[in-house]
Amino acid sequence: MDRLILASTSRFRRALLDRLGLPYEASAPRFDEIPPEGLSPRDVARAFAEGKAKSLEAGPGTWVIGADQVPEYDGRILRKTESQDDCRAQLAELSGRTHMLHTAVVLWSASEGRMLGDTVTVELTMRPLSPAQIDRYVTLDDPVGSAGGYLFEKRGIGLFESVRGGDESAIVGLPLLSLCRLLREAGIEPLDLAR
Repeated sequence: MDRLILASTSRFRRALLDRLGLPYEASAPRFDEIPPEGLSPRDVARAFAEGKAKSLEAGPGTWVIGADQVPEYDGRILRKTESQDDCRAQLAELSGRTHMLHTAVVLWSASEGRMLGDTVTVELTMRPLSPAQIDRYVTLDDPVGSAGGYLFEKRGIGLFESVRGGDESAIVGLPLLSLCRLLREAGIEPLDLAR
């Protein structure tokens, strides 16, 4: 049986991967998220996912899962928030508007020199929010460290009017439909490994 390593310690990504019932290990990637010059936000997400996967040591028979998200608004990348004030500012900017969320997932086998990947783009339209609603949300969810200033997997879902795109798990950070397809492409049938 192939060994799987998730190049992430995010509790949200782990909860998503747990849904598949696959045996895996989780390890923090040794990768600095510095966007390469000249790449689109969608391509930055893919570059980060690949960088995270390649940052881990993995022997023969091991596949590393790398994933990353890049939110795009008005043609630019929204950075991860560093404070509650950052969250309030990003939410105020996105209030009543539509932004894109690009989520990339890759499978990397160092021993085979093989990289498989996919990027899912979801379009999210936030409902108009008052400063008081923004403040209340930030107090409740404390989404510091998130890009966009929200946690869709928690109360943040209530901030949105509509979501258009394929896989809702991509919004949380690990597109499971794409991952299952990539696993099968790598010769791993997810249902055969499920506990």
